[in-house]
Amino acid sequence: MTRSLPFTKGHGTENDFLLVPDPDGQLGLAPAEIVALCDRRNGIGADGLLLVVRSAAHPDAAAMAAEAEWFMDYRNPDGTTAQMCGNGIRVFARYLLATGRAEPGTLTIATRAGVRRVHIPDAQPGSRITVDMGRPLLPGPDDIKVIANGHTWPATHVDVGNPHAVVHVDDLSDAGNLLTPPTVEPASAYPDGVTVEFVTTRGPAHLALRVHERGVGETRSCGTGAAAAVAAARHRDPNLPAGRYTVDVPGGRLTVHAEPDGTLRLSGPAVLVADGTAHLDRMGRTGDEHA
Repeated sequence: MTRSLPFTKGHGTENDFLLVPDPDGQLGLAPAEIVALCDRRNGIGADGLLLVVRSAAHPDAAAMAAEAEWFMDYRNPDGTTAQMCGNGIRVFARYLLATGRAEPGTLTIATRAGVRRVHIPDAQPGSRITVDMGRPLLPGPDDIKVIANGHTWPATHVDVGNPHAVVHVDDLSDAGNLLTPPTVEPASAYPDGVTVEFVTTRGPAHLALRVHERGVGETRSCGTGAAAAVAAARHRDPNLPAGRYTVDVPGGRLTVHAEPDGTLRLSGPAVLVADGTAHLDRMGRTGDEHA
């Protein structure tokens, strides 16, 4: 049986996503189909898939429908769900604007981490989009360690809607190739897995990072990771001021503005690069499992 799926592909600092319209929440994509779509050889390829669903039509978002018309139903490339994605929500907002589902200005988008306010300054495709990430939580424990490439570092647990273990390193190369997930101890601190950031300081209010993202692997960028890196840096050094922080990632540059009350606002590009139709029955693994 042929099953065709319209999609748009976009990225934020080279953290790339497939956006699939599902306004009534009826697609019912299976995890194996998401895996095949996100596979860079077997499918189209992406770091994640964003289903564009009306909040009222999804059980995870129905309670937020009065605040936000649209729900970002985020799926990792391994088929699992995720709470929040700082780059993804900017690309999601760009898609809403480009498809006439939103206008420039401030809009609200529902996520599994709650409602997020997103500001789109204008309709220009190159404009930077800003998302209010809320106030990060640093819940501990204080004995978290990350092990990678023969090194062991203390880490800071930061929750920005999803969990992060943030490590400060002398050089980003210290993390090694990140082909396998870093070991995080104690395992009980993150029963559902964790995204790990390796962060170095490049100057006043200027950080750089590499990231191994939960359910994905090393990615070119991580928006929630950039926010977590700033939160961890200010926790590590309480003398760091509020204000604008620059965060370099392999795929470009993000900006995090730290408010005096701890609220973080993430800004960066969001680009739509292609539209197309995926034929799920032609994708090897999906076809094999749904014949």
